[in-house]
Amino acid sequence: MCHVSCAASSCSGSRPMGCSKWSAAVNCGHLKAQSKLSVFLTMIVLCTYLFYCLNGFCESLPRPVFEHQAASGRDGPGGEPLLGAHGGSPVSLVRNQLSDSPDGVHPSNNISIANNFGSKKFPQAIIIGVKKGGTRALLEFLRVHPDVRAVGAEPHFFDRFYDKGLAWYRSLMPRTLEGQITMEKTPSYFITKEAPRRVHSMSRHTKLIVVVRDPVTRAVSDYTQTLSKSPGLPSFQNLAFRNNTTGLIDTSWSAIRIGIYAKHLENWLRYFPLSRFLFVSGERLVTDPAGEMGRVQDFLGIKRVVTDKHFYFNQTKGFPCLKKPEGSSRPRCLGKSKGRPHPQILSEVLRRLRDFYRPFNLKFYQMTGHDFGWS
Repeated sequence: MCHVSCAASSCSGSRPMGCSKWSAAVNCGHLKAQSKLSVFLTMIVLCTYLFYCLNGFCESLPRPVFEHQAASGRDGPGGEPLLGAHGGSPVSLVRNQLSDSPDGVHPSNNISIANNFGSKKFPQAIIIGVKKGGTRALLEFLRVHPDVRAVGAEPHFFDRFYDKGLAWYRSLMPRTLEGQITMEKTPSYFITKEAPRRVHSMSRHTKLIVVVRDPVTRAVSDYTQTLSKSPGLPSFQNLAFRNNTTGLIDTSWSAIRIGIYAKHLENWLRYFPLSRFLFVSGERLVTDPAGEMGRVQDFLGIKRVVTDKHFYFNQTKGFPCLKKPEGSSRPRCLGKSKGRPHPQILSEVLRRLRDFYRPFNLKFYQMTGHDFGWS
């Protein structure tokens, strides 16, 4: 302070040059002090920002575009790699928990779970049936589409795991970006009595896809799959008939019961109008996959991307496969469990089954407005 006052007094005297130099030095010192203060404050702001980010408070900030683009090549938990898309975020990222009672959840509660790579949503479309109808083939074909994101494994939420709650169900879904559709498939939903009400409680706007197939051929295929897992299984004929002499069909056997499509559809129509359904022909999915996929894409409201250029017919398996995707060394076909040779069934047994199913088939044609041509 003494030096400052002396210098100040001298500046007011007869030495202006010395005063100018002193003033310049003081100004320079002020600038240096301000610069250090600015750096100090900037460091405080950055440290505070990093602290909050590390504690998870910055997830709501916009993410770089390249992160969203990277998401399109990943899958969510429980999913399989898609031809256009899944990764997983812990369920702790749920920001808006749903009611503990699934039946109390309404479409307005379908709030997505946001994370770095998109959001998890309830499926807008579900393949609800039928077993051994061609549901796996349909899902694999749909996965070629860049706007479709699907769970790989069957969630079985609406028939087996409903007590886990809708938040758990949504956590299984893959992440989707704006304009993409979330899907899942569980063929047993179609024959589950409680499933229509439960799906409707989640969202009455859900689109429902049912892949159907000649019920007799479907029953034999179902039996073939079970036989491969349990070689000691009784013959198809012994399981299909309660009494071989009278020819009374045993509708308690699931392989037979699933094929009574009209009965199961009646249950669904109590909750959903016919316009929410698309019935896909399992036979046409084999003979004309591109044509049937066109119908499916139109129903989902997405562009017709999957066309005949994506398919070739595999003579060994007896059904179409996807051509070799770009960057892959081989084409994509369904696994070894698909396309098994069926056991020989007596023609009389098949005739009786066709007679049994005929009235149910006709009713199903009438209900859907579509003749599937099953004899």
